[in-house]
Parts: sequence; structure tokens; C-alpha cells
Amino acid sequence: MTNQVCDLSNKDCEPCQGGMAALDKTESEKLQTELHADWQLSADHKMISREFKFKGFARAVQMANLIAWVGDRQGHHPDIAFGWGYCSVKFTTHEIDGLSTNDFICAAKLDQITETV
Repeated sequence: MTNQVCDLSNKDCEPCQGGMAALDKTESEKLQTELHADWQLSADHKMISREFKFKGFARAVQMANLIAWVGDRQGHHPDIAFGWGYCSVKFTTHEIDGLSTNDFICAAKLDQITETV
């Protein structure tokens, strides 16, 4: 992704009611092109993930808190893991057992905030 803001980062998540279909592989791959190149699409196309690297523990904790804040603001909560030197995030929509546009919106918002990290 270039330094321009992608359209996804300007959107807000919509409440997931379940009963909707998860994005298919083609839709997920298309939306992934709007994200930072470090985002990975899982082999089963049900999750996107990214890992951030740091020198130390405090920055990893700060990133985990930032990711939690973005998820909470959007009402779409990721899985976060962190330790000395790293923080990883995974987005999926549990209600539909796969990816929704909400996952990509949250990832794009995180990209926008962490552009200089």
C-alpha cells in the first residue's frame, strides 16, 4: 500500500448479525491489496494477521493497547498476542466463521495509525 489513505480506513464496522456469508477467497484477496503488505491471509482464507517487531517490551505492550483500542472503537475485537519484541494481531469474524469487510476495515484503520511504526 502506498502512503495514501485507503477507502477502507474511512469506513466504520457494522454490527455483525451472523447469518451472512463470509467473504470468499477472491473477495478477501482483493481487499487485502488495500492493506499494508505485512498483512497475511490464512491458508483457509478465514483470518488476516500481522506481526509488528520492536526492540523491547514496552513498545509491544503499547501496540497491543492500540490494537485493543481500535477494536473496541469499532466493536470488532481481534486476537492479540505480545511479548518482548513483538505484537501480533489476528482479525476474523467469529459469528460467520470467516472474514467480513469489518476485518479489513479494522486492519486498514490500524495501518493508518501505525503508518510510521
